[in-house]
Amino acid sequence: MKKGVLHHIEFYVSDLKQSIDFWGWLLTELGYEIYQKWENGRSWKLDSTYIVFVQVQKQFATIPYHRKQVGMNHLAFYASSRAHVDELTTLLSQKDVPILYADAHPYAGGPNHYAIYFEDPDRIKVEIVAP
Repeated sequence: MKKGVLHHIEFYVSDLKQSIDFWGWLLTELGYEIYQKWENGRSWKLDSTYIVFVQVQKQFATIPYHRKQVGMNHLAFYASSRAHVDELTTLLSQKDVPILYADAHPYAGGPNHYAIYFEDPDRIKVEIVAP
C-alpha cells in the first residue's frame, strides 16, 4: 500500500437509516461498494479506502454537527466528468437535496472548478468535483 493513502474515515450520524439511504446511493454512484453491515453501522469501500457511518449513542447526540465549528468542514470526491457532476445534480434535485451556492453552481468554487455542493442529513457538506 502506498504511504499516505487514506485508509478509512468514520462518521457518527444522528439517524443511521437516513444516512444509509442518503450515502448508499451517492457512494454507489461514485464507484463504492457496500463493504460492512452491522446493526449500528454500514461502510462502503473503493479500492483500499472505506467510509463508515455509525449510529451515534443517544447520550452523545445532543450537540448537532455544524461544519463551521471546529472539525471537518466538508468531504470532497471526484466525479468522472462534468457530465457526471450534472447527472448527480439532477439526481440530488430529484431527491429534494438542496444545492448549496445554487446561484453560482456549477462554478461556486471558482471559474475553473466545476463542482456541486450539498449537505447530507446531518448537514455535513459534500462536494463532487469534475477532474
